[in-house]
Amino acid sequence: MVPWLVVGAEWPPRGAALLKTDLMGVFAHPDDEVGMAATVARYALGEGKGVAHVYATRGEGGGNMVGTHWGPALGVLREAELRDCLRLLGVRYTYFLDQTDFFYTESLEATLRVWDREEALRRLVRLVRALRPEIIATMNPAPRAGQHGHHQAAGVLATEAFAAAADPGRFPEQLADEGLGIWQARRLVYGGVQGRDVVHVGVTDPLPDGRIPADVAGEALSHHRSQGFGGFAGAPWLRRPQAFTLVKNAVAHPSAAFDLFAGLPAFGPLAWADPGPAPGRPLVAFVPRPSIVRYREWAREQGLEHLGAEFPADLPVVAGEGNLVEVEVAPEVPDVVLTGLKWEGPEGWGWSGLQRGGEPGRWRMEVVPPEGALGSAAVRLRGAMAGKSIEAEARLHAVPRARVPRVPEGAMTLGPGAHWEGGALLEIGPDRVWQGQVADAADHSARVRVAHGGETLWVEVLVRDDVVVSNIAPDDIRGHWRSDSVEICVDPAAGAGDTTGTLKVGIFPFDTSGRVRAARDADARQGPVEWTAPGLRLASARMPDGYRVAAAIPLALITDGGPVPGRLGFNVLVYDGDKRDAAPGENINKSRLAWAPRAGVQGRPEDWGRIDLE
Repeated sequence: MVPWLVVGAEWPPRGAALLKTDLMGVFAHPDDEVGMAATVARYALGEGKGVAHVYATRGEGGGNMVGTHWGPALGVLREAELRDCLRLLGVRYTYFLDQTDFFYTESLEATLRVWDREEALRRLVRLVRALRPEIIATMNPAPRAGQHGHHQAAGVLATEAFAAAADPGRFPEQLADEGLGIWQARRLVYGGVQGRDVVHVGVTDPLPDGRIPADVAGEALSHHRSQGFGGFAGAPWLRRPQAFTLVKNAVAHPSAAFDLFAGLPAFGPLAWADPGPAPGRPLVAFVPRPSIVRYREWAREQGLEHLGAEFPADLPVVAGEGNLVEVEVAPEVPDVVLTGLKWEGPEGWGWSGLQRGGEPGRWRMEVVPPEGALGSAAVRLRGAMAGKSIEAEARLHAVPRARVPRVPEGAMTLGPGAHWEGGALLEIGPDRVWQGQVADAADHSARVRVAHGGETLWVEVLVRDDVVVSNIAPDDIRGHWRSDSVEICVDPAAGAGDTTGTLKVGIFPFDTSGRVRAARDADARQGPVEWTAPGLRLASARMPDGYRVAAAIPLALITDGGPVPGRLGFNVLVYDGDKRDAAPGENINKSRLAWAPRAGVQGRPEDWGRIDLE
């Protein structure tokens, strides 16, 4: 079948007919199409659908596993890899919104502060109006743990463009000056499952040439070699049906549960499928972290309130101390009902009971996780009012804390043979994994000591590692996650929503010449510490069962010269590779541990631990 050939249409197509598209994918970076690549191959190569992909960035902020290209040069390489990939998938057109891929963050807000949100939306709306897709498929904008802020932003832009392209009041100059018309895409889908209507697309029926869409996808994705996808060809997991959440639908059709294009193309007046009643306001609800509050507000503005309501409340709480947690209460709930609510939580967790808060409709309580609590726990408030049950649920994520003693500035040393006795002792066992798998403590674990001298934060990390790998060249000091390394993260705000105000230092214990090296990563000043972290001192040494890294960090560097708060957000992340024959610069990441572990924690200071400077 010839792609995008319509029976009876002029051939070859020209003008607007040349651009007509069936499916438009909207992503943040090259390689983000991995979750729907097999679906694209099915429709483009198997059913002749016209497919276009739009990428917000060229991926210049990512890592590089095949060479020394970084920054804009890496964007050039990743675009070339992407075009090789999409050619095999049958994608007809590829466009970029020319936004900056700056670093890994979990924050939508930080992303949109760096990107030119309005201009990016303008460009995307132009593409929707020019290409007139039947379906827009994009990434889920929900702020789940581990969801890149750039991915969230791609989903936000695609959702807003879905409506804006059909609105003559949005970007009217495109209509008046560029010869475009408004266009209403028929369906909007998010990759993955979140919502009421989910489409499961099979990707194992043979294509006309006998190949399997999933196998085509594996071969195509293997072109993203700089991102470590070289081994994707033949991956069995690509044969699983791919799930999409049907977010907006102008053409209700019973078989849409298995076919994104069921009932399409649609002509004439559109009949929007009823998404069902918007969820009513609960009588009592936990107030989640700010990023979730903002997501729910945005979902409501987009007519997707049910998606926001289905996203659970999630809050970080510090173990071993009282944490203020707010509850939103409907006006009709009397005080006597609230004071009678029952708390349900893990054994050992305490709470103080509800009391009126500072804002109308807000009540407060104090939640106390036990000392040593770690990770997420489900909690509930239950009660009844006039025969109606009241229930509020949340996930509270406990993070560790430690008291860091003050020592004389000259008491700690970094050099070979140094042995620290003072300081807070933090254990990072193999159970604190947040990515990958760890066999036992000998395979991967660490012990951390932290102290301060009033002007300096001293951090020593003793890493147990049965295979220490040093495959990073002296001129390649970046992307510490590629090899054995330690990352020290300090947040002067002790719970910031993003990493732009933090200090994050990735430390290679040894480069290929045997020297300890480090670079700041994913904070406001990135690059080798020699020029991004004046005054920071490092040392390393091999140990019988692994290696030692020690750092002396000026507190003024953490606070950018401002006053040092008594409490800091703090985390230590330890990366392990174990590949003895690793090529220079190769990404050998096998597992990641952390004092405060959680998916995506490197980009979310809210979920780091807390240290109190004595």
